[in-house]
Amino acid sequence: MATVTTADTTLLQLLWLASPALPVGAFSYSEGLETAVEEGRVIDEASAAVWLTDQLLLAQARSDLAVTAQAHAAWAAHDVERLTALNTWVLTTRESAEFRLQTEQAGRSLSDWLRQRAAEDGADDERVATLRTLTPAPSWPVVYALAAWRSGADARAALLAMAFGWAENMVQAAVKAVPLGQSAGQRLLGTLAAHMPAAVDDALARDDHTRQAFTPMLAIVSARHEAQYSRLFRS
Repeated sequence: MATVTTADTTLLQLLWLASPALPVGAFSYSEGLETAVEEGRVIDEASAAVWLTDQLLLAQARSDLAVTAQAHAAWAAHDVERLTALNTWVLTTRESAEFRLQTEQAGRSLSDWLRQRAAEDGADDERVATLRTLTPAPSWPVVYALAAWRSGADARAALLAMAFGWAENMVQAAVKAVPLGQSAGQRLLGTLAAHMPAAVDDALARDDHTRQAFTPMLAIVSARHEAQYSRLFRS
């Protein structure tokens, strides 16, 4: 029988976290992309690549990835005060009601998954129990940071997995909404993957003073999506 190493286990856990099969409902969100298509801002593979690359570098890197990096360290120290502050920042900086509902719903779903995993492992993890103290809901990046920390992954690997999981879901949204063919979707995923190391480096370098959530056009299309007549996605 092959020997399973710690590195193997960590890698498999990160692949699991990045998978669209993770039961957090990520497939049901387009994060404003559906409205960008409706309004003619995204019309083909090239414009989808520009839109999503900008979102990766200007929104994900500066906000959710940066929070995840800081929360990863806070979970390692089990600093509840710091985790509460990060969670509050995420919830209060969402720029539309849809974005806030998304981070709360995904955070709750991943929290449930973590509790089930802890019960299956027979582990009484006090950090998982701490999720219940994050009110009104644990946000997606803060919960993801715990899941990644429990896998044994360092912050950089955790952020790369998170970025890839986000990109895979957004590419599938683009394939459905634009629409694009599967080959175009794979090229789009390749484009985003090429930018992920830089996005992660940016996120890791940010602190409380440089972390930010300011994407006006993304906020506008998200708000408009709430009243969009015909739509496939929840946001």
